[in-house]
Amino acid sequence: MDLDPQVDQLIECFNTLFLESHNTELVRGNGEPIYLPADSGYPHHRIIFAHGFFASALHEIAHWCVAGPERRLLEDFGYWYKPDGRTAEEQSEFERVEVSPQAYEWILTLSAGRKFHFSADNLSQGLGPSDSFKQSVVNRAQEVLTNGMNPRLQALSEALRALYTVEPLSLAQFHLECSVCAS
Repeated sequence: MDLDPQVDQLIECFNTLFLESHNTELVRGNGEPIYLPADSGYPHHRIIFAHGFFASALHEIAHWCVAGPERRLLEDFGYWYKPDGRTAEEQSEFERVEVSPQAYEWILTLSAGRKFHFSADNLSQGLGPSDSFKQSVVNRAQEVLTNGMNPRLQALSEALRALYTVEPLSLAQFHLECSVCAS
C-alpha cells in the first residue's frame, strides 16, 4: 500500500537517471530496507526501501550516493548495522557512520520540497539523535554545499528540484534551527 503519491514519481525520477548509467534501480519494498548488488539472479543493483515510504527511499538513496564503487558491489554496502535496541556505545558508532548519509538525505529531502528529520533509529532505548550528531550532520551538509556535491547527488538533487519546482538550495537552510524547514 502506497500512502504517498509522490513515491512513484521518485522511483521514476531515480530510475530514469541511474538505471542505465549506473545499473541501479530504486524499488519499493515490503519490509526492511536493503541494498542488493546485481547477481546471477537479477541484472540490476537494487535500492530497496521500506514499506513504500518516501523518506526511507531518500535515506537509502543517500547511502548509495555516499558509497564508492567497491562498496556498491556489496550487500548493504558492506556496512555494519545493528537494529533498534543498540547500547549507548553502539549508538555512538551508528551516529559516526550516519553523518554523511543523513547530510545527503537532508539535501535530497529539501530538493524534494519536504521536511527533514534527524534519525537516531533507536526508539526502544529512548536514545534520540545527540546534539553532537545533529551538529555533525549540519556541518557535513554545509561542507557538501560549499565544496560541491558528488555527481550522483548533484544529478538527483537537480532532478528533484526540477520535478517539485524547488529553488536552488542555500546554506541558510542547513542549520539546527531549520532542520525541519522545507525549502
